Amino acid sequence: MNKVTSFKVGENYTNDQIRFSLDLENLGGIRPSLDSDRGIRHVAIMTAAEDSGRLATENPYRDRIEQNILIYTAQGREGDQTLAGRNKRLVEQYSVPTPLFGFTNIGRQTYRFLGLLELLRHYQESQADTKGNLRKVWVFEFLIHSKPEVVPIEEARSISAALLAESRRKEKSAGLEREISALPTGNATESATLVDLETVRVRLFQFAPYDFERFIKLVLERSGFVKVSVTRASGDGGIDLDAYVDDRNEFFAGTHVQAKVKRWRHVVGSPEINNFRGALSTTAKGVFVTTGHFTRAAVVEARHESKPSIALVDGEKLAGIVTRNAVPMN
Repeated sequence: MNKVTSFKVGENYTNDQIRFSLDLENLGGIRPSLDSDRGIRHVAIMTAAEDSGRLATENPYRDRIEQNILIYTAQGREGDQTLAGRNKRLVEQYSVPTPLFGFTNIGRQTYRFLGLLELLRHYQESQADTKGNLRKVWVFEFLIHSKPEVVPIEEARSISAALLAESRRKEKSAGLEREISALPTGNATESATLVDLETVRVRLFQFAPYDFERFIKLVLERSGFVKVSVTRASGDGGIDLDAYVDDRNEFFAGTHVQAKVKRWRHVVGSPEINNFRGALSTTAKGVFVTTGHFTRAAVVEARHESKPSIALVDGEKLAGIVTRNAVPMN
């Protein structure tokens, strides 16, 4: 088997090439390589992300790549997952610049090299498994570094250290951006169990982005808004929908509302909130809707004392709204 001394972003490699070149075990999604003292040299993360086209008909809670973010569910197919064993190895990158090599399966024991990965955050959430049972899983979000394009294996640790140091120097609020904030769900669960809500959230991920915007238009209409319109696909300045509060609301009748919607699994941070606020009309109230979660920093920014507040709707809250208003998902 031809071993390689470096990996190039976008190039394809066989499982055996990866295994023998990085000195890994043959199977598993998280494959650490240990030195003679049982310390970590590096870790290979093997995924079959949905956007590869191979898992389009499978559970959308499988791994997903959105923009340059890999959303990766921890190891453990049944029952509640724990941050132990190989899962714990990934969290260690917060304190040690362990090189994480990212690969996505393209079929026939062949993988494409994504680049070196940087762990942005990890968090626990409830997911319904394929049998409809609710369980606790750990989700990791990695930034995919496509530069440098070529990563020599022997230099991977120093490259990772440089990438991590630069990234964390820029991110002043890394702690708050790492934490996930649970939003109050109000009466979201009065007419639905947590399993029901997760089932709805799973289906929301199956919408194409523009179809999701049109679905949120229907959600707003069912929730009492009028004159709801989806903005043009391009040139919308960051605004996805315009709506107005119905006249029957005696306190806020006629209030202009603008919405940003993201059919994302990865977490919405404070930069997205800031960008959305900057795009709002001076007369509009803003609401950010996502199928995912918000970081604590995003929640703090949305409620900033000296800036226009932004209403937030995360995936669980959205699922509750859809359920209560019996919004059709066909």
